[in-house]
Amino acid sequence: MDTELKCPECGCEHVWQDGALWNCPECGLEWNPETAAEGSDTGAADDVVRDAGGNVLEDGCSVIVTKDLKVKGSSLVVKAGTRVKNIRLTDGHDGHNIACKISGIGAMNLKSEFVRKA
Repeated sequence: MDTELKCPECGCEHVWQDGALWNCPECGLEWNPETAAEGSDTGAADDVVRDAGGNVLEDGCSVIVTKDLKVKGSSLVVKAGTRVKNIRLTDGHDGHNIACKISGIGAMNLKSEFVRKA
């Protein structure tokens, strides 16, 4: 590649551009090299949790589920459009970075990519 741009997360050289963002096929990271150059310390950016629309989520926010989600180990399904109140952000190592209680189902963890801010 003529730009010699590498993924800031894993160092992969096989990145491609999609509009203003660059994508990594190995780790799935999307980033903007212009904003990454401004804030070279990526520690602050890692703490921000964003929903499917790119809005910043905080503890206590209400969110709406955007996709039917099967509950692992159960026959229950969290339907798209379900409103979840008072979420807690967690440091989910498996991508589940929202802890919440859903009425009729109970306590569970969600991925922020499947919710939008209410």
